Amino acid sequence: MAEPVFPGVWFVGAGPGDKELITLKGYRLLQRADIVIYAGSLINTELLEWCPQAQCHDSASLALEAIIGLMADGVRNGKCVVRLQTGDLSLYGSVREQGEMLSARGISWQVVPGVSAFLGAAADLGVEYTVPEVSQSLIITRLEGRTPVPEKEQLESFAAHQTSMAIFLSVQRINRVAERLTAGGYPPQTPVAVVYKATWPERRVVRGTLADISEKVRAAGIRKTALILVGAFLGEEYHYSKLYDAGFSHEYRQA
Repeated sequence: MAEPVFPGVWFVGAGPGDKELITLKGYRLLQRADIVIYAGSLINTELLEWCPQAQCHDSASLALEAIIGLMADGVRNGKCVVRLQTGDLSLYGSVREQGEMLSARGISWQVVPGVSAFLGAAADLGVEYTVPEVSQSLIITRLEGRTPVPEKEQLESFAAHQTSMAIFLSVQRINRVAERLTAGGYPPQTPVAVVYKATWPERRVVRGTLADISEKVRAAGIRKTALILVGAFLGEEYHYSKLYDAGFSHEYRQA
């Protein structure tokens, strides 16, 4: 049965870059949208080929009030509005502030999740963040910038765990990231991978350690749109999962 498209706003995660890494639901909404407001500085604009009948607005130069105004005008005219944002909206997506302003105006809205860049980067590298007996946790964070980071969430504090880490929005200060992670407990030889524009055709990967990654990233000329991955999961140590071990019994298989 076709998904109902009510006069309202759909927040759709566009994925990390590859235009095919959008959910089927997101794709269908783009095809049926009347108005699309997209984060033009971040998403792959080839996605807009799937909504040729829609009015498309680049939000890169718009303030929040202007974006909400476009949404509200569309809904008042009985339109299906799609707010297309990079990756998945649950990470650095600003969906709450937009949703609260829409709700205050009595406008219905829903969220369609997307593929985050940290997942796209792992796919590009062919790695797992959770390696048996090496790391079973992943910390997703960022360096403070115009948006502050709570005191308890400073990089030094997270580094004490020495687990897998994905650091967003921080590559422009990669030297500071490396210094603070080392100060917090990661050994200087901890492997690091910086993935520029994960899943895009022009993606690039720079590998190194906390001791030399800053110099390598600077030499590569990467200043933005890159994810910093840190941890032993990028190294040589690996142990097979017990799940498929012939000697391991579980509910569906006897050893």
